[in-house]
Amino acid sequence: MTTMESLISLVNRIQRACTVLGDHGGDGALPTLWEALPSVAVVGGQSSGKSSVLESIVGRDFLPRGSGIVTRRPLVLQLHKTEEGQSEYAEFLHLPKRRITDFSAVRKEIQDETDRITGRTRMISPVPIHLSIYSPNVVNLTLIDLPGLTKVAVEGQPESIVVEIDNMVRSYVEKPNCIILAISPANQDIATSDAIKIAREVDPTGERTFGVLTKLDLMDKGTNALDVLEGRSYRLQHPWVGIVNRSQADINKNVDMIAARRKEKEYFSTSPDYGHLASKMGSEYLAKLLSKHLESVIRSRIPSISSLINKTIDELESEMDHLGRPIAIDAGAQLYTILELCRAFDRVFKEHLDGGRPGGDRIYGVFDNQLPAALRKLPFDRHLSLQNVRKVVSEADGYQPHLIAPEQGYRRLIDGALNYFKGPAEASVDAVHVILKELVRKSISETQELKRFPTLQAEIAAAAYQALEKFREDGRKTTLRLVDMESSYLTVDFFRKLPQEVEKGGNPATPTMDRYTEGHFRRIGSNVSSYVGMVGETLRRSIPKAVVHCQVREAKRSLLNDFYTQIGKKEGKQFAALLDEDPALMERRQQCAKRLELYKSARDEIDAVSWAR
Repeated sequence: MTTMESLISLVNRIQRACTVLGDHGGDGALPTLWEALPSVAVVGGQSSGKSSVLESIVGRDFLPRGSGIVTRRPLVLQLHKTEEGQSEYAEFLHLPKRRITDFSAVRKEIQDETDRITGRTRMISPVPIHLSIYSPNVVNLTLIDLPGLTKVAVEGQPESIVVEIDNMVRSYVEKPNCIILAISPANQDIATSDAIKIAREVDPTGERTFGVLTKLDLMDKGTNALDVLEGRSYRLQHPWVGIVNRSQADINKNVDMIAARRKEKEYFSTSPDYGHLASKMGSEYLAKLLSKHLESVIRSRIPSISSLINKTIDELESEMDHLGRPIAIDAGAQLYTILELCRAFDRVFKEHLDGGRPGGDRIYGVFDNQLPAALRKLPFDRHLSLQNVRKVVSEADGYQPHLIAPEQGYRRLIDGALNYFKGPAEASVDAVHVILKELVRKSISETQELKRFPTLQAEIAAAAYQALEKFREDGRKTTLRLVDMESSYLTVDFFRKLPQEVEKGGNPATPTMDRYTEGHFRRIGSNVSSYVGMVGETLRRSIPKAVVHCQVREAKRSLLNDFYTQIGKKEGKQFAALLDEDPALMERRQQCAKRLELYKSARDEIDAVSWAR
């Protein structure tokens, strides 16, 4: 059967691991185990007797004292009961394997460790101090001492300190796994108690709250706190416990805490007001009550904590796989990693082109929509207007008019018209180039393996863009060559058929016809327009083929070939520079690795305990 000691010690060990590995709760960026662990948070206003209650439970004078805010970091106080006759000692988590038997040195170390994080200012910090005390005079119990609630900032503190303390206390007591130890002084109206006020807000049913009433011996003569202790003034699910703290005179005289406990027992047993409650009053009873309740809560929560741990381990391991493992330091392994990353990028890029991912269809859109639209907008109507045809044909004849057909005029008109095709040809090349660059950018961002390496991303992008520029130049030269080819050699059969088509139309050309009439020039313009239209259809089909051959096909085949050549010439240090990770990702991996270590150690701790069935 699992003992109370093993249950509470289990949570103590997990809490210590949480602090060592940076889990203090309240961090939304990473899963937190700290907040899932049952704990007892000690809450009270300044001068409520909070420190005296803790020291009375421990049986030692070890907490810093003074005016204003003394507790400026959470103190996780883990009590371990030892065998009778063994000496008492304390250990701090930040001072491993150092046993402190002088409890005045414990007080000084708490002050020094607080100043180490907050400086000698009066600011607060959420990073807890872990203190373990081993003594035969304690029960197994873990308490978290929080800064005292206050309504006003003291000298040297910003006005925001009031809200900051309130937020810190709430970050603990709002959690459903937190047991609230609400400390209130008996010589003040319970309705004004800071601890009860915040406990009522976060635990309205009182299921998680233990009320503690201090300074009973300082109440006005003739008055008592029975209405509170018996639950009539403010009812909780658990009984109120009264405490009699050491007086200031006792503190000044360094009265032994064990003697103070005896004095407290004597006070209750002989009190005419509280004698009937004496067995359920005092710091010793409070410690046993809390220890038993904490053990019960831990036992009930262990199954859900185990489930949370296993689920979170799976999530963290999945994220670690996503983030990638640390890079090897061997140059050969680094080269292999770089090549694998390049291949991963290349696969994504090809998927975009081949339809596995969106984007490649935009290239077809250039050929099916943009190119035909550009061809339709070419200014052939202006070029083949009656006025321009007359001008070009006349200039081509020079001082001697043509005898049969104005061949030079035809050629000049055709050359001028075909020259217009160069614009849409180059525009198609540029449009596909822009799409390919965008697909490179998208492919780099979508290659999960590359996200870790911004330097390598930039190098791959630069190499890919450089290759695309080369492909664009090849595409531009090839498409312009197609246009030039059409200008270099005209399709003679087209023109040989023209007279036959006229004769078939029943209007044969007569030798005596005036070659310089308006109808003559219109016929020339019409013939040239028909020929240019035929060439336009040919180019509409051949330009996409040239663009795909020179740009798309080469991008699929050899986008990173030059980069591979450059990589082969690099040395080990240059590989390491390329694999210089994004600092944010490195930090995230370290955080996840620490948190994963925490959860695995917690799982091992739980598995090592034999649970009662």
